[in-house]
Amino acid sequence: MLVSTIVLAAAGFAFLVIALATGSIVWAWACIAICIAGAVLLLVSALTSKRAVLPLDEPDRSAVSGAGPIPDSGDAPDSAHTDGGSANENDEH
Repeated sequence: MLVSTIVLAAAGFAFLVIALATGSIVWAWACIAICIAGAVLLLVSALTSKRAVLPLDEPDRSAVSGAGPIPDSGDAPDSAHTDGGSANENDEH
């Protein structure tokens, strides 16, 4: 649905450029109609994505089915602290 909104925005911009270049009010109204349709699609997309989010007080069902995330055991090396591989540390010949 977001791709449709982007396509409508691009078409609305093209109609705006045509309306300004030709001075025709018909192209300007077409631009306005397409922009309204894109805004409606964006609003519908935002409202439907809000319904997909779980409320904070509802428990997560993925932990019951075993499809939840793997807990961190703490045995993995820290990826933030890595040796940069500098050769100058041991070059004291």
